[in-house]
Amino acid sequence: MLQDRAISQEIAEEQRRFMMKVYNWMSTALLVTALIAYFVSGSETMMRFMFGNPMIFMGLFIGELFAVGYLAVAIKKMSASTATFVFMLYAALNGLTLSFIFIVYTSAAISNAFFTTAAMFGAMSFYGYTTKKDLTSWGSFLFMGLIGIVIGSVVNIFWASSALYWLVTYIGVIVFTGLTAYDTQKIKQMNIIGNEGTDEDKKEAIMGALRLYLDFINLFLMLLRIFGRRD
Repeated sequence: MLQDRAISQEIAEEQRRFMMKVYNWMSTALLVTALIAYFVSGSETMMRFMFGNPMIFMGLFIGELFAVGYLAVAIKKMSASTATFVFMLYAALNGLTLSFIFIVYTSAAISNAFFTTAAMFGAMSFYGYTTKKDLTSWGSFLFMGLIGIVIGSVVNIFWASSALYWLVTYIGVIVFTGLTAYDTQKIKQMNIIGNEGTDEDKKEAIMGALRLYLDFINLFLMLLRIFGRRD
């Protein structure tokens, strides 16, 4: 009995250390994105170069898609150092494309959206990590919501409907809030006990960090629409 309890405590401690690595990598990526976005927004030359030429912006966007797709598909075959590089490259490219928010929105709107995102993300991630409830059933609902967001956003490019814009925004807040808890639980479960300190362990942490990073960024952007007061 005591031995079983000791083993359970050891497993829980290893899972805790693994999740700390996930959160550390996610935080590092968010910091890279924020710093690049902030400093690029302060350079009129860089802003003109990126947003004055649609081909440049499209190239950055395609680069983001390639980086995140390559990481998701090929991470098992690449080294831990390569996975880290690709993840940080993606965070940097995201910083370039998100630099526009410092021009479009006021600093108060950005701050409010960020701190609200951090609070909501922290609460839902804590819930996902600690709850005994299996959140698997959330998966199909959240996936359908995600598909709805993508379709609604594409349709609204041509339709330009204010009602659809806000519908997509509020659904997005619900979906990415739910995904934070769902992904946290899945990341905790995917940790291979006894794998600590290996390349595979680091790559698992990178992949988990990517999922939570995407949840955070998308939730932030949805909340920024709500809090957003434009300059």
